[in-house]
Amino acid sequence: METLEVLASITKLSPNIIRVLGQNPGKFTLQGTNTYIVGRQRPYILVDTGEGREEYVPILESALKGTSPPENSDTLDVSDVIISHWHGDHVGGLPSVLALLRRLWDERKTDVPFTPPRLHKFPLPVNELPERSDLPSIIHSLPSNSFTPASDRSVFHDLQDGQELKNSSTSLRVLHTPGHTRDSICLFMPEDRALYTADTVLGQGTAVFEDLQLYISSLRKMLDYHKSNTYGMLYPGHGPVVPEGTKLIETYIKHRLEREAQVLQVLQTTPPSDAESSWTTWTIVSKIYQGYPESLWTPAAHSIALHMKKLEADGIVKKSGGEGVHTSWYLNSKL
Repeated sequence: METLEVLASITKLSPNIIRVLGQNPGKFTLQGTNTYIVGRQRPYILVDTGEGREEYVPILESALKGTSPPENSDTLDVSDVIISHWHGDHVGGLPSVLALLRRLWDERKTDVPFTPPRLHKFPLPVNELPERSDLPSIIHSLPSNSFTPASDRSVFHDLQDGQELKNSSTSLRVLHTPGHTRDSICLFMPEDRALYTADTVLGQGTAVFEDLQLYISSLRKMLDYHKSNTYGMLYPGHGPVVPEGTKLIETYIKHRLEREAQVLQVLQTTPPSDAESSWTTWTIVSKIYQGYPESLWTPAAHSIALHMKKLEADGIVKKSGGEGVHTSWYLNSKL
């Protein structure tokens, strides 16, 4: 049974890509975080590390050992680890992954010195990370000999929009797509004609975001990128492979614009009698989601609040007092 469970968590998507599930299924992670081994032969590039579940390590080990025989090999299993963004379910497994890579090397008993992998992430100042982020403590916990630092001795080699990373058998191109988080990236995989989307676009359902204006801009950027770097499939951070990637991205944009239109439609009507003189974030939620269970209203309020922030930045609405979900809004009469 254990072998079957391991095999069920490892999927060869193409000659270039193996998907390994992070063993953290849940309401928001779907079947768990998708991590990807990229390349046809050693050394591979590993994209994301899961959240640090103990069960993930033996499965990743099995996937790496199954790619090519390790005996008498002086080639690293993984030369580079790319982190798509700071969320714990993508970076939390970094310490255990690095420990695994060192152990696999030591087990070969080769005389060639171990070269630790390079770690890559789009730069985000520590002071811009939310207090709930575990990234600073994760970085602090990494032994100095478990990774190859950047030229300035930083843990991460900073990724740049448009950058290309290569190993012996494949390449990846970085696309900065902020919105889900400010450091979120996608990766174009030319050999597969696929786009790794992390949490910007999921294999099922819709994604959450920190900044709606940035998020929609990034979705449009992904569509524009398709014009010059044609891709078909999406390899998401959660959920199954998406065969028709651009159609789903278009659907994401359409969904957000439809929700925005609903908000504006509500603001053009008379507020409910129990409100003062204007609509609040919460009463907008209660109107739009009146057909849904009230248990969904609180998470919906976060999304609507981000819509209001975007509409305010666009000059379409203005605040008229209140805080949080009780913030009052009215349409800009100058429009």
